[in-house]
Amino acid sequence: MLAAERQARIVEEIHKRGAVRVIEFAQMLGVSDMTIRRDLDALAQQGLLDKVHGGATRRSASTEEPGFEAKSLRQQPEKEAIAKAAAELVSPGTAVGLSAGTTTWALAHALRGVDGLTIVTNSMRIADVLHARPSTDQNVVVVGGVRTPSDALVGPIAVSALAQLHLDLVFLGVHGMAETAGFTTPNLLEADTDRALVKAGRRLVVLADHTKWGTVGLSTIARLADADIVISDDGLPEEARMTLTEHVEEVRLVPVGEASR
Repeated sequence: MLAAERQARIVEEIHKRGAVRVIEFAQMLGVSDMTIRRDLDALAQQGLLDKVHGGATRRSASTEEPGFEAKSLRQQPEKEAIAKAAAELVSPGTAVGLSAGTTTWALAHALRGVDGLTIVTNSMRIADVLHARPSTDQNVVVVGGVRTPSDALVGPIAVSALAQLHLDLVFLGVHGMAETAGFTTPNLLEADTDRALVKAGRRLVVLADHTKWGTVGLSTIARLADADIVISDDGLPEEARMTLTEHVEEVRLVPVGEASR
């Protein structure tokens, strides 16, 4: 395979999966790790991807905010596995907060069968999921505000409402996570609202699939150390695992079948 063909395949996989490790590329394309590293260097110089330790990630602008439908199509098996693991943390009768996002949306589906919950969210999509199968045992509170491309309700109204609440668990979906930037989003108003949601919770659980590592949005929601638990999938690069373990009390990696990746 010519270098140009190999590099085109690398770019295709990066856009499809969000992030891939060097060892995976080497096995996939039947070449050495060093060859893949040279390819990644060349592609990074062309601005086609971001090279990170051990692999590469899809390049995205710090202010890019895909719509809900676009995000919902990405890493579906990973998000469903993460949501299932997150649901195991929720006991009947507790008060939980769910930020807007496609992974927390998947979690909302998993929580419909848990009795006695009070669920606070700023997501129209999550509210729709919970109201589609109404339960007299659940109380759903939707905070209002300005609607974002990802169907979150954000801004001063939401922040003010959240400041009055006290939640047992907050589940936070994020645009990206990195050691220095922490957990981030490209939307400034959403960052303010998410910070208020985090502050309202006694414990913070961050839900982020492996493609979120190395992605940095415009605004920081919280530091890595602010999370009590991070739930990701087993595609998370080793460097990311080590970094998260240094900062976060508990890191859970859920298995996802290779055929689904």
